[in-house]
Amino acid sequence: MTSNTSKNWRANLALWREALEELSRRKLRTGLTLLGLIFGIGAIVAMQAVGEGSKREALKLVQGLGLNNLIVEARTFDADSLRENRNRSMGLTVADARAVLESLPGAQQFAAEKRIKTHAAFSASGAGDAQVSGVTPDYFELAALVPEQGRALTQADETRLASVVVLGHQAARDLFPDGSALGQAVKLNHAWFEVVGVLTDRDLSADKFEGVQLGLESNRAFVPLSTARARLRTQPMEDEVDRFWIRIDDPARIADAARVAAAVLDQRHGGVDDTSLVVPAQLYRQHQETQRIFQIVMAAIAGVSLLVGGIGIMNIMLANVLERRREIGLLRALGARQRDVIAQFLRETFVICVLGALLGVVFGAIVAYLIATLAGWQVAWAPLPIFIATALCALVGLAFGVYPARQAAQLDPIAALRAE
Repeated sequence: MTSNTSKNWRANLALWREALEELSRRKLRTGLTLLGLIFGIGAIVAMQAVGEGSKREALKLVQGLGLNNLIVEARTFDADSLRENRNRSMGLTVADARAVLESLPGAQQFAAEKRIKTHAAFSASGAGDAQVSGVTPDYFELAALVPEQGRALTQADETRLASVVVLGHQAARDLFPDGSALGQAVKLNHAWFEVVGVLTDRDLSADKFEGVQLGLESNRAFVPLSTARARLRTQPMEDEVDRFWIRIDDPARIADAARVAAAVLDQRHGGVDDTSLVVPAQLYRQHQETQRIFQIVMAAIAGVSLLVGGIGIMNIMLANVLERRREIGLLRALGARQRDVIAQFLRETFVICVLGALLGVVFGAIVAYLIATLAGWQVAWAPLPIFIATALCALVGLAFGVYPARQAAQLDPIAALRAE
């Protein structure tokens, strides 16, 4: 039993080797046929890699905003418009955040932020260009910021107007290039602060997502909001806070919560349109929709390439049938059945498909990394789409190879032997 199996395996291997040798006799024709498959599979692989990388990077970026968050930001105005607006609205305040929190069902917590114009940031070890922000303690949780060293700010820091600061990764490296920043003193503008924490570097690839400015936390210095308001100067008529975050417990309720928040702010600000509402979950869906359109277009291009490749396979196999009529006639005269001839030509077709698919995967990977290098995009890989693309290539090739194989099998043996 084992001996028969081994013989069958060797016989099948010889048939596949014969198919490969037959194609290698016509290298130029086979190579031109492969191009359509290579470009088709390459386009699918490159599209998948760039698309998956973009999806993961978008999720990473939007996590900095929080998929369960609503973000309310203060608008900027010129001096005359700001003076006119202040007659009816005090601008964005912590009281606004509390009012929105109390009005929204399912709202869990809020965090507020005030960015301070920074003209000096240095320590005994170095200097930097870190930007200062006054924040409430929950800011770090809502913005998904995790301390790498030390701790985040606490409610006790906020209550007692503590002169403490949490540094971003880049800010800590600039201000303390020779050692740990924990426990060291930093001067921000005209006030001294003690470093109690350093944030983990999130290494984001962009500072904006769908037009919304991200936090750029790596080069920031975070102090308690109460301390910033008491010890660091702000400009006249500025908003009390630049933005605040509201965490919603159920993502399905975010759209309704956004409408309620907009109504509350409109009422509290006397109808003055001096705030904007950002819904990160909607931004992410918008980004995904754009990606889907891109993938559909690329899939259509790849499909056309595969179709061209399939037509090329049919063309080369029909040419092979015409050139090998005497060989086919001899095989039939020696007892080969029609299904044996069909199997022979389908093996050759399958070899072309497999070669095209493998070369296409390599070509697609090269293109994907080239795009990533030149455009600064991210690349990621998912095995399933690549496997599906390879299987699709094989199916397309075999489908276009069936007709030439049947044509070869249906040749009259006597007429084929007489062929020149």
